[in-house]
Amino acid sequence: MENKRWIYAVTGTVILLFAGLVYAWSVIASPLIAYFTEWNKAQISLTFTICMSFFCLGGLIGGILSKKISIRTNLWISGILFLAGFFLASKTNNLTMLYVGYGVLCGFASGFVYNGIMSCVTRWYSDKPGLISGILLMGFGIGSFIIGKVYQAVTPAGVGMEVWRNSFFVFGVLLFIVLVVGGLVVKAPPVEFVPKSLAQVETSKAINEEGIEAGPGLMLRRPAFWLYFLWSICLSAAGLALISQASGIVVEIDNGVLPGSVATIVGLISIFNGVGRVICGFLFDRIGRRNTMFIVDFTFLITVCMLIAALLAKSIVIVIIAFVIGGLAYGGITPMNSAFIGAFYGSKNYPVNYPIINMNLLLASFGGTIAGALYDASGSYLSTFFIMIGVVAVATISSVFIKRP
Repeated sequence: MENKRWIYAVTGTVILLFAGLVYAWSVIASPLIAYFTEWNKAQISLTFTICMSFFCLGGLIGGILSKKISIRTNLWISGILFLAGFFLASKTNNLTMLYVGYGVLCGFASGFVYNGIMSCVTRWYSDKPGLISGILLMGFGIGSFIIGKVYQAVTPAGVGMEVWRNSFFVFGVLLFIVLVVGGLVVKAPPVEFVPKSLAQVETSKAINEEGIEAGPGLMLRRPAFWLYFLWSICLSAAGLALISQASGIVVEIDNGVLPGSVATIVGLISIFNGVGRVICGFLFDRIGRRNTMFIVDFTFLITVCMLIAALLAKSIVIVIIAFVIGGLAYGGITPMNSAFIGAFYGSKNYPVNYPIINMNLLLASFGGTIAGALYDASGSYLSTFFIMIGVVAVATISSVFIKRP
């Protein structure tokens, strides 16, 4: 039984790689912006906001239903929703169709399958909670970059061009097939399953604080949860601010960089975001929660300092290094969320507790909006960078006071 768990890990990573394509909205939206000239960027951008809101809702409902439906049912429902969502989006003639198709249906499906895979596969790896979280989330993180690049290559943007409709339909069919097949492969472990290696890892209890089995009600009454929630909001906001404004940062430093080169430089954040998820998941298992959080805090601080240096020196080389380090730092948050919930509040209620911690994205998503507003007001990202230092400081202080339940 245990020797098959790697199959579930690989399958789960592939599934999340495809489900993560909703995060490629900035690339996916380009042909729509060119086609629907009467729509402004704010109206089209609202699609992604709706998508993220329903992503969180899908994860929460998926957690509530986790004890009532199997992982196979979860994946098949998600596949049907993706198929319906992308089909509706491919027929878009007005904003409502786009909002419902991509924002509501695809966003909900992504959150639903995300929670299902994370809850199921991590139970096979209770001996390596941080590492498996990092590997699974790496798939989710780099999926938007890989699939976004393919989409960009086969879907030209231009007035009157409707190739994006075919691409949307293909996305729906592809996701449906992947999730139906995945539902036939992935299985949940028996309730009594315990990895053989877990009994041999005596040091894990000393490094990673022992937690308790707690449902949402008890978890939400614990100060440790809210301190961690604050940490996650602050660093996620900093990371999303960097991602959303990355192109503008490159252009401010050197407005002579070609658009293709800008896209490649910005893409480094996504690539190293995926790498950072695996590294931080591994570190959580090896050196514990407290030390890993400190490393993520410090890495974010280095990133912001290098961005300030790059802006003052007008150096593309420094900004490239900053994007690499920033990607690694931001990649550390999501596996930490997963590992923290499992370590502090147990596996029994993980399917419901985990999407609650992910609600931090609803607040953190304003990081990009605030960064854009600060740039509009000042004409530079320097003020944004100084505020990011303050945000990282708040996150660091909050992490110091987190104690085990």
